[in-house]
Amino acid sequence: MEIFKKTTSINFVGHRRTAMLVSLALIVVSMGSLFVQKLNLGVDFTGGVLMEAVYPGGADLPAIWSALEDAGIDDATVQLFGTPRNVLIRMPVSEDTVPDADDVEQGQKVTMGETVFDILHSADESVVRGRVEVVGAQVGKELSEGGALALIIVLILVFLYVMIRFVWKFGAGAVAALVHDVILVVGFFSLLKLDFDLSVVAAILAVIGYSLNDTIVVFDRIRENLLELRNADPEEVVNISINQMLARTIITGVTTLFVLLALYIFGGEALRPFSLALIVGIIVGTYSSIYVASATALGLNVTVEDLLPPPVDEEQDALP
Repeated sequence: MEIFKKTTSINFVGHRRTAMLVSLALIVVSMGSLFVQKLNLGVDFTGGVLMEAVYPGGADLPAIWSALEDAGIDDATVQLFGTPRNVLIRMPVSEDTVPDADDVEQGQKVTMGETVFDILHSADESVVRGRVEVVGAQVGKELSEGGALALIIVLILVFLYVMIRFVWKFGAGAVAALVHDVILVVGFFSLLKLDFDLSVVAAILAVIGYSLNDTIVVFDRIRENLLELRNADPEEVVNISINQMLARTIITGVTTLFVLLALYIFGGEALRPFSLALIVGIIVGTYSSIYVASATALGLNVTVEDLLPPPVDEEQDALP
């Protein structure tokens, strides 16, 4: 048959149990990290003041810590930002640290950034002030709830879409793959204690779209082959379908990764969380579209009968 020609013959289905064990182990590690270490939430979610300072001669982090503590700011987070000259300072919002708390709740850039810069400038006159961002605690809470709600709505709509286009067993496979991808990407950020901000949430939603597209392409080919090879075993049909789409999957994934790597390297510090989340998501999403989605559908015993239209009642059809 033509469909057996010009394809690889890798036994993906034969290794699906091993792959599922690996996925379960990664999910357990990710969930454990989220439970123990939680996420290193950015100012977008926690609320606070974020300020960037540039030291032309190089930043002295202990001296910066000392200057802030002497001024009564002892709950700030100070870290290098991209280069040894750039420093990122994060401070939680409170009535004690921000004199204009009502303005902070409206997301305005209040005087806290200027106050911190004055402290740093008094300790080192060469410092140059960079961006200043302020997010109120209530705004951060609303963003957290909105991001979680967006993910839940997306998963529900994906299930309905795939169920209508294919069959509910495929819908369950697609949702399982997307949940798998989201957990692993979020767990990656938790495990490495990377900044988790709104750009990462946007990247996760983009990963869901990419992974879903990859899964739909594979499911389309599985449906075609199930209908054409009605006497073949479903596992064999799934294996054939994945191998037929493997070249397309690899080319798409590698091309996308090239772009994201360039964005990560040359896009600047502000884009690195976004691009890193996409890089991890593309790798995980490609893996899940091959193993998790298809393996879930097979585990639910998808067959050609699931894809055939219901039989027509001849007696009822003959009635006028």
